[in-house]
Amino acid sequence: MQAMAPPLLPLDPEAHASRRRPWPLIAGVLVAIALLALLFLASAIARGDVLAFDRTLILAMRVPGHPAVPIGPPKLPSIARDITALGSGTVLTLVVVVTTALLLLHRMWRTAALAVVATLSGSTAVSLLKQLFARARPDLVEHLMRETSNSFPSGHSANSAIVYLTVATLLFPLIPLRRVRLFVTAATMAIVGMIGVSRVYLGVHWPSDVLAGWIFGALWALGWWQAELMLFRSARQRAAAGG
Repeated sequence: MQAMAPPLLPLDPEAHASRRRPWPLIAGVLVAIALLALLFLASAIARGDVLAFDRTLILAMRVPGHPAVPIGPPKLPSIARDITALGSGTVLTLVVVVTTALLLLHRMWRTAALAVVATLSGSTAVSLLKQLFARARPDLVEHLMRETSNSFPSGHSANSAIVYLTVATLLFPLIPLRRVRLFVTAATMAIVGMIGVSRVYLGVHWPSDVLAGWIFGALWALGWWQAELMLFRSARQRAAAGG
């Protein structure tokens, strides 16, 4: 009598498609594209060029034929100044101080130190870049607020991206729900975006200044988030080995 063949085992279901996507490769490509865009802008500014989209976008925010008159209702310039204040040194410093205090209260010493170092070093880097390129403020339209520093990159755009995005990512351990994390990230990006647009609307920055500030700030925040992730994994491995 022939022996019966063993029953076939059911195949495990395939992993979800998203798990098979090469996210590290995709992230690397996006970072490379951002770096190339930043280098392109920097090289153009170093040559003293005014890019075509700079003129187009900054004039689009003024009444045609009247570069001193911004588009929109009369209260819009005041609203723009309020929004741009969210990227000022005073407001950003308060955000960092409150965030650091919150992290210290949760005994997250390493994360608190990273928040301070990341934002202070980022602000210093932006100041050095401004001195290096020494780009003049736009002269096509009237400025709706007084500014005295150099134009490239936009300090408000870069520093707001550095501070708000860094703070948002470093606070993730305190936010357990994924949907809340997504909301915080989206809200942060919206605030950073509005701050940059307000700088162009007020006539104190070329659009390329703002774009470079966004890219630099986002890359800076991403780098420090990656550093925090590496330190966290290293600490967890040491704890597991010691236990």
